Amino acid sequence: MKRFSPVIRNLTRKPGRTTALILLTAFLALSVFAGTLVVSSLRRGLGSMENRLGADIIVVPAEAESKSSLKNMLLQGTIGTFYMDASALDKVKETEGVQKASAQIFLSSMKADCCSVKVQIIGFDPENDFVVQPWIAESLNRPLGDMEIVVGSRVGTDVGDNFRIYDRKCLVAAKLAPTGTGLDTAVYCNMNTIHTLLQAAEEKGVSHKIDSGNDVEVVSAIYVKTVPGADIGLVNNRLNGKIRKATSVRTTGMITEVSDSLGGVSRTVAILIAAVWILALAILFIAFSMMVNERRRELAVYRLVGMSRKMLSGMILKETALCSLAGALCGVLLGAVLVFPFTTLIETSLKLPYLAPSAGTTAVFAVLAIAVTVAAGCAASLHTASKLSRVDPGSTLREGA
Repeated sequence: MKRFSPVIRNLTRKPGRTTALILLTAFLALSVFAGTLVVSSLRRGLGSMENRLGADIIVVPAEAESKSSLKNMLLQGTIGTFYMDASALDKVKETEGVQKASAQIFLSSMKADCCSVKVQIIGFDPENDFVVQPWIAESLNRPLGDMEIVVGSRVGTDVGDNFRIYDRKCLVAAKLAPTGTGLDTAVYCNMNTIHTLLQAAEEKGVSHKIDSGNDVEVVSAIYVKTVPGADIGLVNNRLNGKIRKATSVRTTGMITEVSDSLGGVSRTVAILIAAVWILALAILFIAFSMMVNERRRELAVYRLVGMSRKMLSGMILKETALCSLAGALCGVLLGAVLVFPFTTLIETSLKLPYLAPSAGTTAVFAVLAIAVTVAAGCAASLHTASKLSRVDPGSTLREGA
């Protein structure tokens, strides 16, 4: 600390100049940390969505696209209910090129006295499911019983609580890890439970009947896994031609669309960060250049009292390093305050999957942002430090006499 005492005295003697340098470097650190955090969260969200989909094709009623976009349901948790005859599942399984097929039934709860909160309820068949079950197995190591539910990470309830849906009490058996998609706001249950809830919804006046009037044997979506090596596009065409009043959608198409959007956002963020850095570095160079004239007489005095050029350069670099470190710490803290409380808002605004990195990865990003900012600040002052160290003390003091 004694080694830094003259440096700290110099910095505190000019609080305006020191504050300006800290603010500039804080701006640099903020842009790097917050930008990296947002881009990383978007990429993590896309990876999570790819892992969770687990199917090559999704078959839904033809009306589904008009009632609620499948992509919006997955990414933003848009609540949607649509049904088709359950016999479509057998037709899908009989289609050439289909290895596995598993049905799901959707039901939206009402934000009213009958329900704890408004959520998307998804019923699945644990014996045949290959989409939800592997994910649930990470949180629940036993079969999901009747009137038991598994909730997404953003549903406001805990394991062991009773969750009321259409006046039916459901026990929360597990809570899933976050995915950064709309699946985080969904509730999952087995087929017996979803049929009980469908009946309860009917009693509340919420109709889910299909054209045939069959209100029991319905499904909302059929997830399809094709035979390894099969032409997915060809299987998709076969399903579109075979299942009446339904449409089949390739999941890779949705993921590619999201990936393209993500690429656009990433490029925009990278351009903004680059622009901020160029602007801030230019201002830093100008600020240090202005310091040359401002401190010529002061540094000339240091040289006259015996300070070597190397010591003079070292003192300036230490001043810059301390300012940059203080600014970088402030910038990283401000970035955390601006990004973490608003993850839901960012996800909703960008309409892309968003999954924040782990605490360890975030800490690494913070350290890198601090290191890069301090290095940039020191690099910007190197030329100035070298120029100041070559100041001739005698001529400088005579100029100012």
